Amino acid sequence: MAETAAVGLNSFVYSVRSFSFLGFFIWLALFAFQRAGSDHVYSASHTATASAAAARDLRYLLYDVNPPEGFNLRRDVYIRMASLVKTLRRTGDDWVLVLPPWGRLYHWQSPNIHQMRIPWGEFFSLTSLQANVPVIEYEEFISENGGPFIDQVLVLQNYAEGWTDGKWEEKVDERPCMEKLMYSKDKQGFYRGWFWGYEETRARHATCLSAQGHASIMAPILHKNITATSVMLDRAETLLHDHYSGKDYWDTRRSMVFAKHLRLIGDDFRKKHLDSTDEMDRTIYNEDWTRMKTKLGTANGGPYLAVHLRRKDFIWGHREDVPSLQGAVKKIHSLMKKHKLDKVFIATDADEEESRELKVLLPEMVRFGPSAEDLDIFKDGGVAIIDQWICAHARFFIGTSVSTFSFRIHEEREILGFDPKTTYNRFCGDKEKDCEQPTHWKIVY
Repeated sequence: MAETAAVGLNSFVYSVRSFSFLGFFIWLALFAFQRAGSDHVYSASHTATASAAAARDLRYLLYDVNPPEGFNLRRDVYIRMASLVKTLRRTGDDWVLVLPPWGRLYHWQSPNIHQMRIPWGEFFSLTSLQANVPVIEYEEFISENGGPFIDQVLVLQNYAEGWTDGKWEEKVDERPCMEKLMYSKDKQGFYRGWFWGYEETRARHATCLSAQGHASIMAPILHKNITATSVMLDRAETLLHDHYSGKDYWDTRRSMVFAKHLRLIGDDFRKKHLDSTDEMDRTIYNEDWTRMKTKLGTANGGPYLAVHLRRKDFIWGHREDVPSLQGAVKKIHSLMKKHKLDKVFIATDADEEESRELKVLLPEMVRFGPSAEDLDIFKDGGVAIIDQWICAHARFFIGTSVSTFSFRIHEEREILGFDPKTTYNRFCGDKEKDCEQPTHWKIVY
């Protein structure tokens, strides 16, 4: 069902016949090294006796995330993978991060538009990403790699036994797959799977690893124990942040600059409907994120309240933390009065029935509603970014508890230089008298 990338005896013999006498001994040494490590090839503690990196040039790290996870959690996993690539490059290998195409996400349910195989360039500035770590789009990888082949897929999973003796330790081991492997062999012996909607993509090998630790725990394995040119980490959310909220984290987060055409749409909406411009709001933006350093409290924001009101699955999944529509509207009116604001911008995933009710309860409400033609261009991901961009520029923001959509807005406002008191706020559940507010993760330059 799953197998490692050990070299087969037949291919070894064939290669020896093609080599010179000197080449034979070089190949024999490499073969012996690989065979010696094959029993423990995925052990985090195993140390190779020689480095295979000298024989390699460019290497590619691909990754994917558990299918139900949403747009903003996936952005968080990107930060973890970028940190891993930085660690790998410090070992001397020339690793490049391959950006997994977007598509088929739970919240992207707009009908009659194509939302598959979407490149990152439609949502983010590739130039900005590349100023932090080498990245390429998936189709560029196919071109450079000579075809839609991935050498090794490593499916990450937790340990079946959990923490041993209740103690946390970082470790990685090859283990049997705990869940049904989402890859199947075809007639040619290649592994087929989802692969972001690219049916022609296939993998040569697939293996399950139990992993417990930060992203960098994979670096010694990828550097010393695996010789494949292209390696994919599936279920990459299993790995933790190396330096959450530290400089490395913020460098990567700041490099995730929204695509300019989406920012311009958001800016135009602010100007037309919310009397908001960068000049008036003191939110001047530098296209080069490496040169943008703001002092908290310098941004004033547009004369409107911004709200992220998460509904749908959060209504039953977080009953205690999410208010009713009536409770949310009561809080919104209170904040508008307190901050002397007469306009409120709302980003919400409420269904049509709740949206109509919300409009009746809150006639001051303003929402970004793209036409069908615009939606076909922006996609649901682009609309989410425009919503976040508008929320990020408000005088005051309030979000939803434990929502990654709200978290990303917190970060965007931190980058723009807003007073934390205007940013780190969330709705309380109807039965919560004094709920805990979000933690302020201060930006580090």
